[in-house]
Amino acid sequence: MQFSDEEKAMWLAGWKQSNKNIWAYAKEKGLVPQTFYRWTKQRTDQKTDFVEVSKQLIQSPILQTSEILIEKGDMKIHIPISIGCNELRKVMEGLGAAL
Repeated sequence: MQFSDEEKAMWLAGWKQSNKNIWAYAKEKGLVPQTFYRWTKQRTDQKTDFVEVSKQLIQSPILQTSEILIEKGDMKIHIPISIGCNELRKVMEGLGAAL
């Protein structure tokens, strides 16, 4: 059975809201789990204007202040919590994010 992009997006959104694993959700909805898994991979492989990075709040022993750590591959960016909106915008634009 063929599904349109809109239908795939609907199934994927439902899966994300369900908090179930891919296999369980697909079986529950009568979808082929391997096919549904492929849809999730295709969705994440699509390019977007944003880079997905993990953020975590850490305590910096050097600055004695909290900061946000953004990591992508070998790159690490430490951003102080006290940074202003304009400065943060400049950092994000420098990284190529469309704002």
